[in-house]
Amino acid sequence: MASPRVAILAGELSGDVLGAGLMRELRRRSPGVQFEGIGGPAMAAEGLESLVPMERLSLMGVTEIVRHLPGLLRLRADLARRWREAPPDCFIGVDLPDFNLGLERRLRAAGIPTVHYVSPTIWAWRPGRVKGVRQSVDRMLTLYPFEEKFYAESGVDAVCVGHPAADRYPMQPDTGAARRTLGLAEDATVVALLPGSRSSEIDRLLEPFLGAAALLAQRPDAPDFVIPVAAPRLRERIEAAVARHDIRLRTRLLEGDTATAVTAADVALTASGTATLEVMLAKRPMVVAYRLSPLSYQIIRRLIRVPWVSQPNLLAGEPLVPEYFQSDVDPQILAEAAAYWLDDAPARLQLVGRFRHLHETLARGADARAAEAVLEVLQ
Repeated sequence: MASPRVAILAGELSGDVLGAGLMRELRRRSPGVQFEGIGGPAMAAEGLESLVPMERLSLMGVTEIVRHLPGLLRLRADLARRWREAPPDCFIGVDLPDFNLGLERRLRAAGIPTVHYVSPTIWAWRPGRVKGVRQSVDRMLTLYPFEEKFYAESGVDAVCVGHPAADRYPMQPDTGAARRTLGLAEDATVVALLPGSRSSEIDRLLEPFLGAAALLAQRPDAPDFVIPVAAPRLRERIEAAVARHDIRLRTRLLEGDTATAVTAADVALTASGTATLEVMLAKRPMVVAYRLSPLSYQIIRRLIRVPWVSQPNLLAGEPLVPEYFQSDVDPQILAEAAAYWLDDAPARLQLVGRFRHLHETLARGADARAAEAVLEVLQ
C-alpha cells in the first residue's frame, strides 16, 4: 500500500517508550509512514505530530480520573471527530485502556482498523471488559504469553509480541559498568529508589522511600542511593525532599535513566507498575510499594481478582518479592524489607535465578513483532 497515515495515542511515559519502538520499526518497513496523535518525548523523536500534550492523560487512581473526567471525555470526542472526518489508515492505542478502548470502538465503527498495544489487566479485575475489547479492536498486541491464550479463548485476535524492555536488558547485567557510569565505587552498597513517574505517585511515595533510605543510611555498610527522575518537572521537588532527610551527600539523581540505576543497585524500593518489571529484568531484589487515595484504594480492593500487583509476582504466580500498600508503606517496614535482601545472599541468588527464567520468556523482539502485526492489519 502507499505510505500509511497512522494515528497513535499513548498516555504516560511507559507507553511513550512502547509507542516509539513500534513507530521506529514501522518506519523501517514503510519509510514514508506518517504519525499523528498523542505521545511523549520518545514518540516525538520518532516523528509524531503531537495534537495534545501527553500530560493531560497522565492521571492515577479512580478519584483523580473522576475529577478530570469531563475534560477527558471532551478530548476523546474531539479526537474521534477529527479521525472520522479525516480517517487514518489505522489507529493504535498504546495502553491507557479506559481512554483508548472507547476511542477505538468509535473509530472501528467508522471503518477505521484499530490495534490496541498492551492488554488491559482484565484477567486481574473487571473481566467483563473482554466484551468491550472484542467490539473495539481488530487486533490486540499483548506483552505476556498467558494474555494471548486468554484472548484466543475469548474470541479476540491477539498476538503476543513479548516485552520490549526484555529485549533491551541483557541476561547478565553489568553492575560494574553501571556503577562506573554513575561514579560509584564497585564495592559500594547501592539502593535504587523508584517512587514513580506521576506527580501523584511522588506525592505519596517519595517521603516514605526517603525515610527508609535515611534508616538504611545508619547501617555499617551505609548505602549510596540513586533516584532516576522520570520528568524534569519533578527534579526540584525530589532534590528538596532529599535535603530534608539529610542524605543528600549519599544520593545521586539521574535524568530518567532507570536501567542504569537499577543495574547499579543491590536492591530497589519501587512503586508498583512498569518499574517492577525493569528491576526484575536487571535481576535485582526489590521491595514494592503503592499508595492511592483512600477512596480509590477501597474501590480497587473490591474489584481486583489477583493476590499480587507487581510484575514479578504476577508472572511467577507466587510472591517472589514483598508488596506493601497504604498504611504499610512505612519507612521502618520498607527499610527492614530492603535490609533482608541486602543481608541474605542465598535468598538474593535464588531470586536472581527466578528472574532470569522470567526474562527468557519475555525476550521476543517485541518492537519488530508489533510492527509486523500492525502491518498485517493495514494490508
